[in-house]
Amino acid sequence: MPSFPGSPRLFKGAIVLLDSVSFVPKGMVKLQYNPETLRRTLQVQRSGTEGGDRLEALRLTAPPIETIQLEAEIDATDQLEAKNPVTAVSGIHPQLAALETIIYPKSSKIQENNMLAQSGNLEIVPMEADLSVFVWSINRVLPVRLTEFSITEEAFDTLLNPIRAKVSLGMQVLSTNDLIFDHKASSLFRFHHQKKEALAKLNLGLNALGAIASLL
Repeated sequence: MPSFPGSPRLFKGAIVLLDSVSFVPKGMVKLQYNPETLRRTLQVQRSGTEGGDRLEALRLTAPPIETIQLEAEIDATDQLEAKNPVTAVSGIHPQLAALETIIYPKSSKIQENNMLAQSGNLEIVPMEADLSVFVWSINRVLPVRLTEFSITEEAFDTLLNPIRAKVSLGMQVLSTNDLIFDHKASSLFRFHHQKKEALAKLNLGLNALGAIASLL
């Protein structure tokens, strides 16, 4: 559906794929439509247990474990109306595949590991995936690991290709507690952490101004 003339350009959420070592971009999966809601859960990481040492009650051991859940919609209506040749043949399979392959090891790596196993190499290092970075505005650029993924295909073309689907994504933010400190993804999280602290200071400033105004 074309946007209304003169309407502001809408920033689209996306998952950017980077090489986990060099940070060279490997691809990007842009959300066709921004979800209406995004659920975030933060699990506090603190020392001690309930009823334990009172000296430990306020000690934080690491950044909270943050998980993000969202539901995205993928629809081929606009592409079909525009007679997109790829959509006409494959429906929304390419968009779904772009998301799904984030959690698949590379087929070439599977074949390589099989050859190593057949040659008698008993120790095979687990395959490392590309780094997923969840982008949701300039204030939220986060290294993440996909933890949940479900697809509900709701409509199909005459060849049984899906042409409309809802995708539920669950992600865990990778913090400095999950990564080697000097890893580039750890640096990305630290930047996000510092950005959050800067935004919090802006809020404190607004509250202070409000408190002063209430006394006048």
